[in-house]
Amino acid sequence: MVNRNTGTREDIEINADGEMIRGWLFKPKEKPGKTPCIVMGNGFSAVKEMGMADFAERFTDAGMAAIAFDFRNLGESDGSPRQELDPAKQIEDLRHAITFATMLPSVDRDRIGLWGTSYSGGHSLVIGGSDRRLRCIVAQMPTISGHWSGLRRLPMDMIPAVTAALAEDRIERMKGNAPTMRPIIGEPDQHPIYAAGEVREFFDKYAVHIPTWGNEVTLRSLEYARAYEPGAYIEFISPTPLLMIVGLRDTLTCYDLQLEAYNRAFEPKKLTLLNGGHFSCYEDEFEKAAGAAVDWFKQHLFA
Repeated sequence: MVNRNTGTREDIEINADGEMIRGWLFKPKEKPGKTPCIVMGNGFSAVKEMGMADFAERFTDAGMAAIAFDFRNLGESDGSPRQELDPAKQIEDLRHAITFATMLPSVDRDRIGLWGTSYSGGHSLVIGGSDRRLRCIVAQMPTISGHWSGLRRLPMDMIPAVTAALAEDRIERMKGNAPTMRPIIGEPDQHPIYAAGEVREFFDKYAVHIPTWGNEVTLRSLEYARAYEPGAYIEFISPTPLLMIVGLRDTLTCYDLQLEAYNRAFEPKKLTLLNGGHFSCYEDEFEKAAGAAVDWFKQHLFA
């Protein structure tokens, strides 16, 4: 498949502890020598078809390879329970993809970058603070605190019901029953994971037409998310260069939590501010978000 007339895209499989992760390898136009490579992670429940190619093509335009894939339990990748989002496993999947990148004959193993958005923006912080194989990282609209952002998304009077549902789900699973599922988006009486209108608009536009995307996750995914605190790693990232891209109207992963975390990070670091909400980086401010990431990777992977 031709990629903007500057490179190619091919299907790949990555061995993740005996299960196969499936995705795409984007290669820049052939030139002498080995190229840098960007490993990419998508947001909560998102599959690779949801916006990943748009960013990957910008990276290949700049002479870098890129890897985008479906996390285990999602899309075309192996894993069960299906539609379960375990941040620890997703972090391992990204580590497997980094290893895969270092083994590619066309890639310079010493020039690997990591790009994550939303939920995977949080993963980027964790890996950036614990994996020194990376030359630099980009965290776009990252999850900082599952606890605090989770509390903000729910009216306080609904929290006891959610807590009770999580406990009941554990009882049912211990009995051998199937995990409880919740829709990502839906009507209020369906108790969707996201009630905000902007989330429904985004998934209606970019996800519902994709055959491999499922509009549901296990209820345990919510329990995992509430206990996920990637912002705790931000002080460990230095000396790996960190770029954070933050939307000043992001109420989903919470711009104030992101800015507070950025202030705790040590140099080298850079902050790019967008004017919009959580999804502006994919739409009206895509050029600014993608351009900032490309410039950061060029600065640190071609030095």
